Amino acid sequence: MLESSNIPQVRLGLIAVSRDCFPIELSERRRSAIAAACAERELAVTEIKTTVQSEAEMLAAVDEARAAGVNALTVFLGNFGPETPETLIAQRFDGPCMFVAAAEGDGDLVNGRGDAFCGMLNCSYNLGMRHITAHIPSYPIGTAEDIAQMMADFVPVARTVIGVSDLKIITFGPRPQDFFACNAPIKGLYELGVEVEENSELDLLVSYKEHTDDPRIEAVCQDMAAEMGEGNYYPDMLARMAQFEITLLDWAEQHKGSRSYVAFADKCWPAFPSQFGFEPCYVNSRLVSRGIPVACEVDIYGALSEYIGMCASGDTVTLLDINNSVPQTMYEESIKGKFDHGYRLTDTFMGFHCGNTPSCKMCADRAVKYQLIQHRLLEPEGSDPDFTRGTLEGDIASSEITFFRLQCDSEGCLRSYIAQGEILPVRTGSFGGIAVFGIPEMGRFYRHVLLEKHYPHHGAVAFNHCGRALFDIFRYLGIGDIAYNQPASLPYPTENPF
Repeated sequence: MLESSNIPQVRLGLIAVSRDCFPIELSERRRSAIAAACAERELAVTEIKTTVQSEAEMLAAVDEARAAGVNALTVFLGNFGPETPETLIAQRFDGPCMFVAAAEGDGDLVNGRGDAFCGMLNCSYNLGMRHITAHIPSYPIGTAEDIAQMMADFVPVARTVIGVSDLKIITFGPRPQDFFACNAPIKGLYELGVEVEENSELDLLVSYKEHTDDPRIEAVCQDMAAEMGEGNYYPDMLARMAQFEITLLDWAEQHKGSRSYVAFADKCWPAFPSQFGFEPCYVNSRLVSRGIPVACEVDIYGALSEYIGMCASGDTVTLLDINNSVPQTMYEESIKGKFDHGYRLTDTFMGFHCGNTPSCKMCADRAVKYQLIQHRLLEPEGSDPDFTRGTLEGDIASSEITFFRLQCDSEGCLRSYIAQGEILPVRTGSFGGIAVFGIPEMGRFYRHVLLEKHYPHHGAVAFNHCGRALFDIFRYLGIGDIAYNQPASLPYPTENPF
C-alpha cells in the first residue's frame, strides 16, 4: 500500500440492522461473525454495538460510528431489515456506505431464517426513492467470510470516494496550443465535489524564485542523487530541480485551504524550461511516487484520474500518451507467439511521456536525460542540451496494468473508460518514459471508445489490475458511461457488423 498523507486512510465501521418482527439476535450474532472474519484477514473494522431497528437507533448508531472515527460504513442486513431506518443511515452518515445482506445457513429455516435476500430488494428500492448513493456489490448476499471479502473490496472504493470529495486540483498556466484535447470543463469537477484552483505560470515562477537558497535544497539534492545513482543524473541540475520540488510541496500545503488532499496539473512547455532552467518531469515523478499527482500539459482530468488510480490501486501511477503503434518488425521479433494471451499486432501499442513515471516503476537503466523534442524546438541546432534536461527516461518495467480515464467532455458530460492489460518485457529502443502495452482487443477499443467518444490522448496507468474497483468507483461517483475493452463476441454499438 502506498504510504502517503495525501491519500485517505479508511476506517471501516459495521452496523447491523434488524426488522422488529425478526429475532434481533440473528442480526447481532451474524454481525459478530463478520467482525471475526474480518479480524482473521487482518481487516480493521469497528463493530458498532447499536443494532438498528428504529430511526432513534439509527441516530444512535451513526453517532457511535462518528465517535469511533469511522469514515466508511458497511450496513449489514442480518435479517429482512427495516427499510426506512437502514437507508437513513446512508443519508445521515457523512461518508461512503455499502449495503450487504446475510445468506441463510447458520440456523434452522423456521426460527433461524432471516429473509435478508428479500429485504435487500426493499433496501435498494428505498435507496432509489430517496436518491441516496450507496455501494451494493455485484452479489451482496453472503456468509460472514463472503461479506468480509466484500468489505475488503469496498476499502479502495471508499478510499477513493473520500479522497475525491476532499480533493483540490491546483493548476498552473493555460493548456499549450494545440492541446485542446485536454479540455477541462469545471462543471464536471464541481459535480464530483472536487475543488480547483487555477493559477498563472508567473505565479509559479515567482514562488520558485522566492525559494532560491532555501536551506532544504541540499537535503533534497542528496535524496535525488541517492534515488538515481551515480551517473544517472546531471549534478549541476539537482539544486534547480530540488528548489522546484520544495516550491510545489510548499504551494500544496499553503493552498489546500479547506481540502485535505491535492493534485497538480501544470504547464510544462514551451515556456517552462527556458524560464525555470530545466524540464519538470523528474520532479513530477518524485511527487507522484509520494501520492501527489502532477499531470502534464495542464491536464486537470488527467490529474484527477491519477489520484483516483492511486486510491483504487493502493500504489503510485503514471500518466502517458496513448502514443504510437508497434512496428511490424518489433511485433514479429519480440511479441508474436511469445505471450500467453497471444497478442495480435492490433492488441499492442506504445505508451509514452517525456519522463514523469516514478523511477520505482522503470527498468534499472533509467536515467535523468533531456527532452529530445523540446531540444529540437527550443535550443540552437547542434548545441548540447541545457534547459531541456530534466526528464526521467527509460523503458517502464513490465507489470500488470489498468489503463483508464475519467473525463468531462465538451458538452459537460462525465464519462470514463477502463482497460486491463500488461506492459510487455520488450525493449522499445526509443526515448522518454515508454513501454510496449498489450491490451486484449485494443484495436477495437481504440476505434470504438477512444476515437468514437472523443477521448484525449492522455491515459492514467495503474500498475496492477484494479478495473473491478475502478468500475465500482465510477458507479458510486455517478458516471453513467463506463466503457471497457469488449471481447470480440460483444460488438460495440458503432462497430460495423459486416
